[in-house]
Amino acid sequence: MIPVYEPFIGEEEAQAVAEAVRDGEISGSFGRNIPAFEREFADFVGVRHGVATTSGTTALHLAVQALGIGPGDEVLVSASTNIATALAVYHNGAVPVPVDSERETWNLDLDLIEDLITERTRAIIPVHLFGHPVDMDRLSEIAERYGLDVIEDSAESHGATVRGRQTGSFGTASCFSFYANKVITTGEGGMVLTDDDDVAERIRLLRNLAFGRPRFYHEHPGHNFRMTGYQAAMGRVQLQKIERILSEKRRVAQSYTNLLRDVPGIQTPREQEWARHVYWMYAIVVEPAFGLTRDELSAALADRGIETRTFFCPMNLQPFLRDQQGFRSISCPVAEEIWARGCYLPSSPSLSGEDVASIVECVVELAAARS
Repeated sequence: MIPVYEPFIGEEEAQAVAEAVRDGEISGSFGRNIPAFEREFADFVGVRHGVATTSGTTALHLAVQALGIGPGDEVLVSASTNIATALAVYHNGAVPVPVDSERETWNLDLDLIEDLITERTRAIIPVHLFGHPVDMDRLSEIAERYGLDVIEDSAESHGATVRGRQTGSFGTASCFSFYANKVITTGEGGMVLTDDDDVAERIRLLRNLAFGRPRFYHEHPGHNFRMTGYQAAMGRVQLQKIERILSEKRRVAQSYTNLLRDVPGIQTPREQEWARHVYWMYAIVVEPAFGLTRDELSAALADRGIETRTFFCPMNLQPFLRDQQGFRSISCPVAEEIWARGCYLPSSPSLSGEDVASIVECVVELAAARS
């Protein structure tokens, strides 16, 4: 089986983790690797503060909480995203408002945002879907005009850029995931980035149970969302490799695009001229002209030992969100369409040109067999 993703890790990561364990960096409360990883990753993105967390999900939760968003508030979110984006809003008592996708990059449609803003709207969470950035210059202008915070969901976009500027450097806060299938990984793990000193201080407080003075006196409801020292040690090694990983991911993507360019009914990823796409996953949309449905294609590829994964179920269709008091029923036809027709192909940076060619050969053969 060719899996959808395999992390790009080696002996260097194993040695760094073992050294951290030997040095006693077992918890997330002490040691040198966590503050070093926070500083190095923040420097890579180009912001002042990094706060490491247990996951991208908890990073999003902390960012929403630190900005004081809660009951009675609404937050605009990309309709097509992992459920973690909406959970950060939901678990803080606010209401996520889905924004439909546009057809070129599958990111949230910026033309729709202003019509969805109400007096309850507090923030926007754009998702840089599959590694292609949202046009953050335009989104930031809209948010500033309406006095809204922006929390970038950068879980899939490490190293992606908008007109040369890194994703994760535009919002009031940004959130990254270091899950096993992300561009760089700590196994599990995440980080919140921000240029705001007060926001960074609140996130650090909330991450660590909001210990007060005296230590076991708590004025705020905090969480245990701490990354461990040995995870941070792995992250530091991964960060040293990130440009190599990104180069390999772009190589794999270019190979797919070249080979799929003339296959009828397959929409391949776009890269806007102002963007650097990092191709977290190589995503395609299977249109009727292909001759097979997305599910038929995925099943046939699985029979040939090739794993695929569907796009995300859009937020407007998620049952528990639809049942939430105050949830707004908003039509998201593009997000629904790509959920029904979209999948991503194996996207490991270690895939060879021959691997990609064999996968595409199977896709072409399946189309030809149906025609």
